[in-house]
Amino acid sequence: MSAVVMVGDCRELMAGLADDSVDAIVTDPPYELGFMGKSWDSSGIAYDLEVWRQALRVLKPGGHLLAFSGSRTYHRMVCAIEDAGFEIRDQIMWLYGSGFPKSHDVSKAIDREAGAEREVVRQATDGAGNGSVIGLGTVPSMATVYAITAPATPEAERWSGWGTAPKPAHEPIVVARKPFKGTVAQNVLAHGTGALDIDGCRVGTDGDNSGRWPANVIHDGSDEVLRLFPDVKSNKGTGQSGDTWLAPGCGAWNKENTYSDSGSAARFFYCAKASKRDREDGLDGFEIKKAGAFGSLNNGKIPMRANVHPTVKPTDLMRYLCRLVTPPGGIVLDPFTGSGSTGKAAVLEGFRFLGCELSEEYAAIARARIAAAQGPGARSQGPDTP
Repeated sequence: MSAVVMVGDCRELMAGLADDSVDAIVTDPPYELGFMGKSWDSSGIAYDLEVWRQALRVLKPGGHLLAFSGSRTYHRMVCAIEDAGFEIRDQIMWLYGSGFPKSHDVSKAIDREAGAEREVVRQATDGAGNGSVIGLGTVPSMATVYAITAPATPEAERWSGWGTAPKPAHEPIVVARKPFKGTVAQNVLAHGTGALDIDGCRVGTDGDNSGRWPANVIHDGSDEVLRLFPDVKSNKGTGQSGDTWLAPGCGAWNKENTYSDSGSAARFFYCAKASKRDREDGLDGFEIKKAGAFGSLNNGKIPMRANVHPTVKPTDLMRYLCRLVTPPGGIVLDPFTGSGSTGKAAVLEGFRFLGCELSEEYAAIARARIAAAQGPGARSQGPDTP
């Protein structure tokens, strides 16, 4: 499938696209947190109405927009999307394990301001191994050795154990849709947009049925996330088990779609796991560089990578999202392409892709990753494929 990554400001690039010309927008905009000191993550562009007005204009009527954000800044981005004219339809929650806490140790801060030196009592490790950072996706070898120190002043002793932030374990994804006239059926027939590919995104089971209805929660299958969910057993034959019951007007209950399985309730939700090579695939000829400010996350050791973009989403996750909102053979637009995770996912699903990226360095990485995905293993899906 064709894929194009354009370099420039997404507002200007989208202004050059025709009205009603793309089928879906799946994107990971800046979270506006100043992440790792990156200027592009504190520009305010995710809150700019013009971005979302252009996105609305180029989407076909009924086309869906999926956009990630941080838990702290999500509301401002969504307000801009809604003010631009989109309907806010839902929110998908991306849950991941081993998030890296970015908390300020109050006790240490008190001692530091008092000029008091703390005594090192022992060394410890967080044992994180492979982990995730908000906006970052999977980060290999994040286990960090650090010193445990004792409070040096009475004031620091009083506030020992106090911090300023919990550990991040989720990122919200807004589900928005361009308004349309008439009914959903009429719009789907006219434009191919307005609906979600439910069957294409069902959550797989070990049985012979078609899988569970997709939910607005997605997780990474990590042990930490699985422990969040209770162990439950599905009820077979009643028509009212938690994952099979249909409300009045939603269709008849089909006993063939019930499940007699048991285990973690996480099985009700799609599991998107990141491969270890996901970030670097297709970049064999690229220069290996220091990966930004990763040293602050890894005990001062800065890893060397070809893909130096700091916020790479798992391809499995992006494939699922593209598949959910894009009609067969459709065009997926990503105004914030970064290193090309959406584009890679789109072509693997058989969709066409159009991306905008401000940085030529990241655009080159994106093109290479997408080109690698267009080779053997890409899913064939033409306009006439059901």
